[in-house]
Amino acid sequence: MTDSLIPSSPGFETPLEMLEACHERLQAQLATLARLAAWLPEHGPDKQAQQAAANVMRYFDVAAVKHHQDEEDDLFPVLRARADEARRAELGTLIDWILADHQKLFAGWARMRTRLERIAAGEATDLTPADVDAFADAYRRHIQREEGELLPIARNLLSEEDIAALSGTMTARRRQ
Repeated sequence: MTDSLIPSSPGFETPLEMLEACHERLQAQLATLARLAAWLPEHGPDKQAQQAAANVMRYFDVAAVKHHQDEEDDLFPVLRARADEARRAELGTLIDWILADHQKLFAGWARMRTRLERIAAGEATDLTPADVDAFADAYRRHIQREEGELLPIARNLLSEEDIAALSGTMTARRRQ
């Protein structure tokens, strides 16, 4: 079982594109999870499975958390501030949905992580393709709304100064 290569991504000078690139990397981790679920019945929690589980945990524990912070702490407040009266309610509803969905995704991750910890430790555990599909589908729906609805709004509302400020905070967050 091998981990997939992570796609290259734009730099932090283009924060909205960076958010999309994070989604691509997340999709790669979801694909690794699917391969892991398919691998385990025949091979068990061997060294390759242990490494794959550890890699997925590292991504979701670090990069996914920072991605959500980029949105929640930096992007959403600026979007709310820039929205005119006509768009404020619609945007607020979308952001509120994303925030609530972040909580659901984190709860799903906590359940998935428990299984991956056992695999990473070389212990047998139940990780079915159906479990992975449900987890992955929740993330795919989330990504679809962000890329299909939120990011187009952000591209229309944000100024060059806003983009530069987002770039700065995203860069600083990753230096911590």
